Amino acid sequence: MRIVLQRVSKARVTVDKNEEGAIGPGLVLLIGVGQGDNEAEMDLWAQKCLNLRIFADETGKMNRSVQDVGGEILAVSQFTLYGDCRKGRRPGFSGAAPPERAKALYDHFVARLRESNVPIATGVFQAHMHVDIHNDGPVTLLLGSDFV
Repeated sequence: MRIVLQRVSKARVTVDKNEEGAIGPGLVLLIGVGQGDNEAEMDLWAQKCLNLRIFADETGKMNRSVQDVGGEILAVSQFTLYGDCRKGRRPGFSGAAPPERAKALYDHFVARLRESNVPIATGVFQAHMHVDIHNDGPVTLLLGSDFV
């Protein structure tokens, strides 16, 4: 699993000019599902995203989670996180899980997020999306079991 996590002031995702999801302050999670991923791994990373302390406390120190600050999450599937650009000029995506498996695990990940008190919005799996991200900080982190 690979996640690009961004702390945002707001974000939204549209498909064919229709808004599919939008959030105020919180997190955008761009999520790639890999060949060897499983539900237990999805559970672990969902909890990590919900509890990662990257929001400022009263002293300005990153010491609060998205749950602590009443933030929201926009979760967007992005298989291109598995793009391998080491050879040639065109990325290869053989490390990404096949679409059916990826959708099932992405849906499982989102379901785990929804078990929290955090409002969750999503994009549309396998759709061409436009994602509007207003990064706050900027704070961007790479998470996952196989980020090198």
